Amino acid sequence: MRRAPRESALCYGREIPSNGALASLDASSVAPLTNHRVSSKSAVVTRMVALLRGINVGGANKVPMQALRALAEKLKFTDVSTYIASGNLLLTSALDAAATERAIEAAIAKQFSLEIPVIVRTREQWSAYASGSPFADAERDRPNVLHLALSKKPLSLDAVATLSAYAKGGERLSALGDALWIDFNEGAARSKLTPSVLDRAAGSSVTARNFNSVKKIAELLG
Repeated sequence: MRRAPRESALCYGREIPSNGALASLDASSVAPLTNHRVSSKSAVVTRMVALLRGINVGGANKVPMQALRALAEKLKFTDVSTYIASGNLLLTSALDAAATERAIEAAIAKQFSLEIPVIVRTREQWSAYASGSPFADAERDRPNVLHLALSKKPLSLDAVATLSAYAKGGERLSALGDALWIDFNEGAARSKLTPSVLDRAAGSSVTARNFNSVKKIAELLG
């Protein structure tokens, strides 16, 4: 006796539009889920923080936080919030980190006519940063001048060696994973470790947050 063929069906998602939003499926075209395999990848969402570099500084690159939240929601990100005006956008995304970066950058360019680098990290990555830096004394005594610096591309292997030549007044640097930690000691205002110097040494755009902000963002990410 011939066996009846085994029932097998896969649920396919539609292509992700260029603006980063996820297209919805027509429920009538999807078979019941019982006894069918569904790609787990399509169901995964991740809590993330998107760091915008160099906005709302000295009147330049103005991006209002209310508008930024609305932009993120338009891209179909969920659980959207912001922390202070320096550009810390918290969200939940069904895209990976790189795709989330691209979607936000493209939307900002379209809405504000600004080319703003965006660096995204997951909640798990951020939790690791918040768990501690290489400079425990700075965390305790001067968390406002201890900075976590993250680069758009993988950090150059010789970044710390290059930057050490610019470090003055007790400034310290250390690379830990993808994080560059800078203890500005006396403050960043007069430091020679300027944004352009950091970019060149890291090999791509860098944005930094002080340790107080690092801890607060970790708390807000949950």
